[in-house]
Amino acid sequence: MESEQLTPFQTQVYQIYDAYGLYFLAFILAIGAWEIVSRIYRRRLSWHYVLDSISSIATLPLIAVMAYLATLIGIGSIYSVGNVIYGQYAIYQVGWSIGSVLLVLLATDFWYYWEHRAFHRINVMWATHTVHHSSDYINIPMAYRFGPLDSFFTGLVHLPLTLFFDPALVLIGIIANQIYQAWIHTEKIKKMPAWFEFLFSTPSHHRVHHGRNEQYIDKNYGGCLIVWDRIFGTFEPEDEPVEYGITKPLKSQDPVSVLFHGFWRFGVKLTTARSAGEILYCFIKPPGWQTSLERERHAGLEGLPYLEKTI
Repeated sequence: MESEQLTPFQTQVYQIYDAYGLYFLAFILAIGAWEIVSRIYRRRLSWHYVLDSISSIATLPLIAVMAYLATLIGIGSIYSVGNVIYGQYAIYQVGWSIGSVLLVLLATDFWYYWEHRAFHRINVMWATHTVHHSSDYINIPMAYRFGPLDSFFTGLVHLPLTLFFDPALVLIGIIANQIYQAWIHTEKIKKMPAWFEFLFSTPSHHRVHHGRNEQYIDKNYGGCLIVWDRIFGTFEPEDEPVEYGITKPLKSQDPVSVLFHGFWRFGVKLTTARSAGEILYCFIKPPGWQTSLERERHAGLEGLPYLEKTI
């Protein structure tokens, strides 16, 4: 693909993005340092916390390799596929302007809400996203604890936006959304002003999202804006202390186990399927769905009739 000459406005957008990205990175690092110093001061810096944080950081090189391979084959890649869609099949090509930048930020955030909800409600997507939720803590390192196929699904889900927006613009929206979310992975910031809490995702909202408390499960999916959760009925305030992690906690901090435990559990579920229909349901049903064999085993272990419950 031939390189295109950037317009002055496009150049300015990239420059602003780079400049504020550095400031935001400094802000995130400051919060991370604050978390560590605070734990040392209060003598709460356990080896489990340290190993959990190291495990979160150690997953990044493996994720980078898998994301590169996904981009290499072109599936789910905004640039490789999105450029074809935008160039040949766009319904309407929205140009580069201040308005289009703001519009794509809003559009990608709305898209992210439904992508994130799908990550929790579709089992094959949860198999990768569970990596992000497997930590028993919420802190800056685990903000980057991504699953091996997260970027694949993100690219795939956002491809329809290239029917209207330049793929580079869509990528700016996606990356801006992820950058914003880094600071909400902390316990150090309790509450923001009421108006901010009403409109935007905050640390309080996101702590709820990472909770395994029954009332907190599958709540507060919003990336930058929390209003989507308020509109679509998935909002939950932080009313009681949050227990972080997944309902079936990991027993290992080994980065490979952290990265692939979801797919291992998904594969085990597939082996219990008794029909093509059950195989399909293993992919598309919520994580709590069980095959007929799993239900029989559950009833046998509990000695009680099986009651399906989504987790």
